[in-house]
Amino acid sequence: MPIYYPDILEEKSKPKTLTYTEKDVMLYALGIGFGDDPMDETELAFVYEKNLKAVPTAATVLHASIGRPQMAGSRSDHRLSSVNYAMIVHGEQKIELRRPLPTSGVFTIATRTIGAFDKGAGRGAVIVNETIWSDEAGDKIATLTGTIFARGDGGFGGPIEGAPQPHAVPSRAPDKTVEFTTRPGQALLYRLNGDRNPLHADPEVARRAGFDRPILHGLCTYGITCRAVLKALRDYDPERILSHQVRFSSPVLPGDTIAVDLWRDGDVVSFEARATERGVTVIKNGKTVLRS
Repeated sequence: MPIYYPDILEEKSKPKTLTYTEKDVMLYALGIGFGDDPMDETELAFVYEKNLKAVPTAATVLHASIGRPQMAGSRSDHRLSSVNYAMIVHGEQKIELRRPLPTSGVFTIATRTIGAFDKGAGRGAVIVNETIWSDEAGDKIATLTGTIFARGDGGFGGPIEGAPQPHAVPSRAPDKTVEFTTRPGQALLYRLNGDRNPLHADPEVARRAGFDRPILHGLCTYGITCRAVLKALRDYDPERILSHQVRFSSPVLPGDTIAVDLWRDGDVVSFEARATERGVTVIKNGKTVLRS
């Protein structure tokens, strides 16, 4: 089925219950590299239940266990849209937190489509989805906004303009650069958070997709940039992060060294990330907003 506009703007999922534990929070932190040095007590706090802290970006994957949301329309005559999932690319990801992410709990999550933009026939489409987390009292905890680039779905007649604009990073030299070396098997660990796409594990599948080896999950790289911001804050305090957003620009290969360049302007941290050995920028237009 094609994209139907404006019907797609009325598509939303039924609310689902999400339960996660401290084990899930620790597994996520291990997956993005925390604990590589078990004597680093600042990072140990994210992978050890004693005074455990949750990485804010964990919210992007903790709900993976309940599967992809099944979207439905709100009218009886609604035309349900679909995209060619073999042709989609994760374009952008953002999380906004109303309060620090708990290390365990029971939550309700619901997803809806909030935007669809037509780049033209043969040029793809940009689709924006929003997921809301609420606690048992009904209070909003987090808002996740994800953008996908549907390469095979342009020309559906939607608006050309209005898609989210990227955050502009400063033109000056970075104020700080933080480096992490990913492990060759890191994607095999990270996939246990819920994304079992064989592109990240099976060499043959990766070769068919045009890669020499399985690639790292984009959301793992997203988490690594959050780890860089936490390290740059010196106190590794996740409660200071109000939002964290990126634009994906190129895959990371497990084993790459990722250098995250950061600029601090008041409560805004801008950043970009690159795979140093290959000279490839993997994250662009990054922005973190801090609590004062």
